[in-house]
Amino acid sequence: MEIKYWSDIACPFCYIGSTRMKKAMKEVGIYDDTKLELKAFQLNPMEAKTAKSGEYINHFTGGKKELENRARQQMAYITEMAKGEGLEFHLDKVVPTNTMDAHRLIKLVEAKYDRDLTEKLIARLYKVYFTDGESIADLDVLTKAAVEVGMKEDEVKKLLNSSKYQREVVTDEYEAEQSGIHAAPFFVINNKYGISGAQPYEVFVNALRKVKEEEEK
Repeated sequence: MEIKYWSDIACPFCYIGSTRMKKAMKEVGIYDDTKLELKAFQLNPMEAKTAKSGEYINHFTGGKKELENRARQQMAYITEMAKGEGLEFHLDKVVPTNTMDAHRLIKLVEAKYDRDLTEKLIARLYKVYFTDGESIADLDVLTKAAVEVGMKEDEVKKLLNSSKYQREVVTDEYEAEQSGIHAAPFFVINNKYGISGAQPYEVFVNALRKVKEEEEK
């Protein structure tokens, strides 16, 4: 089985949805033998690289003060949803920023390291964004995160100070557009079945079991 999914580090539902998918893969017993590939999907490719902690609420309000109460309710709902998956969100601390460099870093780890380290980096970047409240457009923050999970510092710095893998990120996004994928997360199993959004855990489990049964016939 092969699974690819379009996701953005700045997307809370991507973090929740991918966590559910990976848990489901383990429950169905296919995690170790199934190729799992993250495809880059920037929610806002034009997002600036400069932002401040506490500005995340503007994504829900569009800068309108009268919508703040409703926005905080939405943020609390997302935080509780994440908590149900064992994830710690501090949305009031999030620094909304451009994610191109984070995606390029993921492309590097996929190309140069094994799956285990790739998954560790992805998890660390999500934590940097949603838990630690640090900017994932800050090259020092990205370098520190990458080194913490086991990547080589000089290799990481060389990448981040270049434009390498930018084309691959854009290609992922173009593939999504051509496939009619306009939101993330979006999971594709065996280039045949699609699952959109952070669906309930049971949806992922049932879908994987169905595909596994088909393969075993």
